[in-house]
Amino acid sequence: MLSTDFTTGAPSWLDVASPDTAASAAFYTAVFGWTFESAGPEADGFGFFQKDGKTLAALGRLTEEGASPAWTVYFQTPDADATTKAAVQHGGTVRAEPFDVMDAGRMSCLTDPGGAQFAVWQPATFKGLEKASEHDTLCWAELHVADPAGVLAFYRALFGWRSQEMAMPGMTYTVLSTAAGDQQDASFGGLAGLQEGMKPLWIPYFDAAETDAVVARVRENGGSVLMPAADVPEVGRMAWLADPFGAPFAVITPRPPSA
Repeated sequence: MLSTDFTTGAPSWLDVASPDTAASAAFYTAVFGWTFESAGPEADGFGFFQKDGKTLAALGRLTEEGASPAWTVYFQTPDADATTKAAVQHGGTVRAEPFDVMDAGRMSCLTDPGGAQFAVWQPATFKGLEKASEHDTLCWAELHVADPAGVLAFYRALFGWRSQEMAMPGMTYTVLSTAAGDQQDASFGGLAGLQEGMKPLWIPYFDAAETDAVVARVRENGGSVLMPAADVPEVGRMAWLADPFGAPFAVITPRPPSA
């Protein structure tokens, strides 16, 4: 289960890039009930989404040339420079070389061999997500690429991830876990092939008390539904959505363990 006890390779941070940060802040606060804390008038719209005073994600202006609005998942690393070098050695590409974020930590922006974008975070004074796997917080990260097996080898080389295949309706789904601890307890996300019309991506899943209610709020606030709410056996009720600028994300109401 995704938690804030970060180990190497675990999702540890999250941000969304938007061409209109004020509109995006209004959308996500309406959909999830988050609050938005601006980083200040000189921050060009950058700030943090919070719940109960705990930081859940960041919002910033879309600045990367040719990029589309999107959520970026960051993975924990003890050495951003070494992980970036390893990514290149194993077929990935670098979109932003490692750099310091003041005294908070060090990061780089990468693309895996399958074309999915992600980032790595080497924490210093800022560790990362302050809430996870609770209602309205990140609970899962899912990778979709054309060659799941080949891309899994890339991430294993970077982070030592473990994997376990499970049967899903119409597909094979691979559950991903970090290298440390009990494999089931250390699971944080999944890996699957591309569906028709999809681009390679990491998509964040947010825990929803009621998936259908979130879907309704997304529609009411200018977002769109990419995949309607549906029940997945043994997993829960989920939907794929997009904000008003097209950044995709998903929500899930997990199936209770005893259900």
